[in-house]
Amino acid sequence: MKKFILASLLLIVALNGAAQTQIQNSGWLTLINNTKFNEKWGVALDLQVRSADNWSYVRNILIRPGITYYFNGSTNATAGYLYAPTRTQTPTGDFTLLEQRIWEQLAYSHKIKSSFATHRVRLEQRFIETNGGGDIFAQRFRYFFRLIKPLQDYKETFDKGIFVALQNELFFNIQSKDQLNKSLFDQNRFYIAAGYRVSKKLDIEAGYLNQYINGATTNTSNRVAQFAIYTRF
Repeated sequence: MKKFILASLLLIVALNGAAQTQIQNSGWLTLINNTKFNEKWGVALDLQVRSADNWSYVRNILIRPGITYYFNGSTNATAGYLYAPTRTQTPTGDFTLLEQRIWEQLAYSHKIKSSFATHRVRLEQRFIETNGGGDIFAQRFRYFFRLIKPLQDYKETFDKGIFVALQNELFFNIQSKDQLNKSLFDQNRFYIAAGYRVSKKLDIEAGYLNQYINGATTNTSNRVAQFAIYTRF
């Protein structure tokens, strides 16, 4: 865990020092649900509301449903759709642009000593509306790692109690990068949080997320206060 924290922090420092970077502050509210119908099939739903800089207004709404196939207790694959309107306020008026995605992912979970780790790779086909009227089709690859460390003794499963969570996610443009930020590297998200597992079905957590976005001309370091709810049925 210490190596993971150090590597993530070094990456953030290196990225922020690489080019001119603007600082933003925002808030994200997240609900993530996974529901199993049987041993093999289930559905996933990710709902997010994100504010603009300095919490001035709601900028993003993300609705991301999916269908999940469970290979076993540790590995599953999900395919789904995302609907994500983005609102922007300007001195001359407001406008909203829509991004839609088809996405596929593979997730694997395992234990590292007394912690629980999850790895996820995701491929996205992005249909991006632009203000100039020329829409963009792009593809993006994402790698996500999350670690949960319970802060009290437990047996084989962690069913209730306080925990800390650490995660990092890397984003890479693999198609149409010249129409986006002209770079393979798109963004990095580092997150640290404290949470409480109410039961096997419910986690509540709050934390800090640093979203570093590699822009075409100016990079952005978005400092996010996030509140998240995870449900499992």
